[in-house]
Formats: sequence, C-alpha cells, structure tokens
Amino acid sequence: MTAWALLSDRTVDRVLPALGDLRLDLKHEPLSVVALGHVLGLEPTAVLVDAVENPGQAWSVLTELRARSDRVATVLVVERDRLDTFPWEELVDEFVFPGAPAAEIRLRLDLLRRRSGGRDGAVVHLGHVAIDTETYRVTAGGRALDLTFKEFELLRYLALHPGRVSTRPALLREVWGYDFYGGTRTVDVHVRRLRAKLGPEHEHLIETVRGVGYRASDDA
Repeated sequence: MTAWALLSDRTVDRVLPALGDLRLDLKHEPLSVVALGHVLGLEPTAVLVDAVENPGQAWSVLTELRARSDRVATVLVVERDRLDTFPWEELVDEFVFPGAPAAEIRLRLDLLRRRSGGRDGAVVHLGHVAIDTETYRVTAGGRALDLTFKEFELLRYLALHPGRVSTRPALLREVWGYDFYGGTRTVDVHVRRLRAKLGPEHEHLIETVRGVGYRASDDA
C-alpha cells in the first residue's frame, strides 16, 4: 500500500508547492482515466486530484474513480473561484487550495485519514518507502518488497530513528536481541541484502557511517 497518489498533468511542486515539505510516500500519475487502473492497484490511502487547470477533466476522472471504487478517499486541489464549477461534494472527501501551507495540508490529510479509519502510526515512511508495522508489508515507490522478518525489523528500526547513527552492536541488541551471539558481520550482510531489495532508486536511504555503523536517511 502506498500512502498517497496524485493525479495531475503538472509537477508536484506546481500543484501544491508545500507538499514536498511533508515527505509523503506519493505516487504521481497523469490526470486521466487510464491512470486509475494503476493507481487503484497501489491501494492508496487517498488520491489527490488536481482540478486547478482542467476542472472538467478532474470531474471526469473523479466520476470514474467513484464508479470503480467508493472505498478510496479523495482530496480535491481546487482554486477558490472553481468551488461552484461542479458539485464536488458528491465525489470528494476533502479539499485544499493550491497555496495552502504545509501545516494546513498535513492537518487536512490527518483529518481525512481519521475519518476514513486510517491507523495512525501503523505506517512508517522513509523517503518513498512505506513500512506497514501491522501487516509487515513494505513498498518502495509502490513496488512491494519481499523481506525476511529480520530485514523488516532492521528497516523498521532504522526508519523509526532517521538521522541517528546506530552502531553494529547496538543494532544487534535492538533487532536481534540481547541473546543473539552472532558477530557484527550479520548486520552488514542484512544491510547489503536490504539495499539490494530496495533497489538502486532507494538503497541510498540506508547510509554507511564509516567505522561506526548505519543510519537511515529520509532524503528521497
């Protein structure tokens, strides 16, 4: 499950300039009916639909989205003078204006997630990697990863402490437990496998601190 999807023919920074400050796990697709099949396949928490430049197309996409699924929450990005263009309230669950600051966007998304039954804290994000701590499912840019239990625990621990340097002995204690008697090379092996599964686009999220250990970088 990816956290959010954006349907727009514009770049993210043009749709909502402040959105980048939130570091969401965001999948960007064109504002088209064709893109819906892929977006729904990602099982997003919510879909943001850009109606600023082409409200008619946005209405068509929202109509088709609702016809295919009434379980996906929707957020409309719309100009104030376009609020009366269509009966948006029939198809959307929340809306935001293009110039909204990051704090307002975060609040609206949190309120939407609460209304839709979202599980606060269940998903940990590291860049474009989403770690569901309840289902043990991990996705990287929408791609599901097949991790072993220890790989998952290692990734989760690092993601919960972004920027903090963890030594190999500390990781052995926190991830493997105090009763684990394997050497610190076990950590290196698991990090190498984890990076391989993250792939070249996301492997940089786990940084090596030479002579010390590892840390998670939230730089997407």
